[in-house]
Amino acid sequence: MRIAPDAGTEEMLDCLAGEIRRASTGSLVGLYLYGSLAAGDFEPERSDIDLLAVVSSGVEGEAFDRLDDMHGRIVEDYPAWENRIEVAYVSVMALRKFKTETSEIAVISPGEPFHLKEAGRDWLINWHMVREAGVALFGPPPGDLIPATSKAEFVEAVRKQSGDWADWVHGMRTPGARSYAIVTMCRALYACAHGEQASKKMAASWAQECLPQCAPLIRRAWSWRSGAPEEGTDDEPTHSETVRFVHDVIGRIT
Repeated sequence: MRIAPDAGTEEMLDCLAGEIRRASTGSLVGLYLYGSLAAGDFEPERSDIDLLAVVSSGVEGEAFDRLDDMHGRIVEDYPAWENRIEVAYVSVMALRKFKTETSEIAVISPGEPFHLKEAGRDWLINWHMVREAGVALFGPPPGDLIPATSKAEFVEAVRKQSGDWADWVHGMRTPGARSYAIVTMCRALYACAHGEQASKKMAASWAQECLPQCAPLIRRAWSWRSGAPEEGTDDEPTHSETVRFVHDVIGRIT
């Protein structure tokens, strides 16, 4: 089954899935694609590949080293995909109890090396997305491994995470970072209104209709994603406008 919109992305996905299976040395229980590639909103030149790898036990020691080496080799072989791959390695038990306990998981994500971290209910949004819309590349359907989450739980998690942007937005100084903040808040507003996650493009379009007074800013933020920001996007007024937008949306949904 072809998943990716272009041959290069399909090749990368096939390579990544195969290397994860080999490096996991029999411990891989399920591998699930989610995010923009699963949702049909993938942009071949800029989007990330998002995967959840469910393993039979935790990833540490030699297992961690094997996976770390594997991800290093992939970047060497496919340099265009550097900082565009996100994989979370989570044990079956950690997924089963994530609502009530934190567990150690292994993650590689854009801008961060392969590392261990504690994760629990703060990952509910991700696991909800995998369960509801994830594509199984290996193993059983995601619902067999991930506990069910209600729309109310999902919306509450979105509200909580959105509140954190009140502080985060002040560090968003580049056009790309501000674009990410604005589009993320559009998605949060959509999620709280409809109880489900929308693609970046869908949420930005919907938010322009929902908040017509902010439509020009949202359109500009979408254009900044092209990597060629318009004149004036680095100035303080544009940053202040982004901060006001983020705080306004937080007020609407929290």
